Amino acid sequence: MDFHIYGRPKLAMIDILFLTALIFLFTHVHGSALPKKSSSSSSSPQINSNSVLVALLDSHYTELAELVEKALLLPTLEDAVGKHNITIFAPRNEALERDLDPEFKRFLLEPGNLRSLQTLLLSHIIPNRIGSGEWPEGLSGGPTHSTLSNDRLRLESKGSGVKTVDLAAVVQPDAVLRPDGVIHGIERLLIPRSVEEDFNRRRSLRSISAVIPEGAPEVDPRTHRLKKPVSVPAGAAPVLPIYDAMAPGPSLAPAPAPGPGGPRGHFDGESQVKDFIQTLLHYGGYNELADILVNLTSLATEMGRLVSEGYVLTVLAPNDEAMAKLTTDQLSEPGAPEQIMYYHLVPEYQTEESMYNAVRRFGKVRYDTLRLPHKVDAQEADGSVKFGEGDGSAYLFDPDIYTDGRISVQGIDGVLFPPEEKETKLETTTSRVTKLVSKPRRGEIDGSSM
Repeated sequence: MDFHIYGRPKLAMIDILFLTALIFLFTHVHGSALPKKSSSSSSSPQINSNSVLVALLDSHYTELAELVEKALLLPTLEDAVGKHNITIFAPRNEALERDLDPEFKRFLLEPGNLRSLQTLLLSHIIPNRIGSGEWPEGLSGGPTHSTLSNDRLRLESKGSGVKTVDLAAVVQPDAVLRPDGVIHGIERLLIPRSVEEDFNRRRSLRSISAVIPEGAPEVDPRTHRLKKPVSVPAGAAPVLPIYDAMAPGPSLAPAPAPGPGGPRGHFDGESQVKDFIQTLLHYGGYNELADILVNLTSLATEMGRLVSEGYVLTVLAPNDEAMAKLTTDQLSEPGAPEQIMYYHLVPEYQTEESMYNAVRRFGKVRYDTLRLPHKVDAQEADGSVKFGEGDGSAYLFDPDIYTDGRISVQGIDGVLFPPEEKETKLETTTSRVTKLVSKPRRGEIDGSSM
């Protein structure tokens, strides 16, 4: 009796435990066999062919699509489309081709102004879907919407039924409709205040750099100081030559030089030097030169100090292929990298257009360098500008990599070295001896003939 009364519940408990173990084992094996979704797929969604982003690239708004590709915004927009339904306000092609200020367009396309171009384009995109039927009906004071650049756009409807986005009228509402977004055509480009201020600041720097000081001040050759103080307007070029403002040597303190208008620091030279080095890295093909400028802190500091004092510089930048040809002997001597770089710094503000016009007009032009007393020759060759002579010459390869009104960077395809002074001396002495020897021979021939 005890077996039947107490044993049966005991067997039922064993069955339950056995079944539980089987269910756990089955679910564990079945779950592990199922394919797992990778986290990367959720973080970077795939864009299908019916996306509004694909429609933008294939639409008739070709100018806007080209700017988006140049601004390297495709990954950012793919991420935005994967997270939101977006609204794109696309300016018509004529607004970007003919109606846009040419100087402003050049400013947007310069490599150093990539961030401004990205801000401009992202200000045309709202991370919400707003169709033409969802436009506010009020005549003024419509709601504002945040864009991908954190700017605000105001949508309004005029009395005639015309829809507007800030100051631009919508000329083609619902131009493109896709499941993940909508594109409205607008009549003009929307320019954020931050981009406009950046453009005006760069333009004012260019106008300041064009100021030419009047008169020739007297400089004491012993102290390299002005004999009489000369009043210089703020922003004008310094009155002392750039060589008098350079540091005497890497181990000595920088020579004191008067800044434009008296007080120092009228220009932020350090930020401008960092900006053009960053531009070299983004441009590509000039990483070796950027590394040298980063490692030679004394050289970068010297350039920033000179620009802060009001001087201008043109950098003849050898590309990576040219820098790779330098030998160990050329770089092993103390101070050799600095001397090489100083020979590629011209104390003038030159662009590709100004240098090419000069060599076209004068044939050969000699530019001063910061490596005294050497100069670099430039002449026209094959429709471009050629620097140096013979095997040590280099051509202007990538013009106007960086131009901000104070620093100009021109890419070249070779490393320049100053001509050896000994060779020039030997050539001059040989020519003189030849002339002296030739005279007696003529005299002897004349005497014998007589």
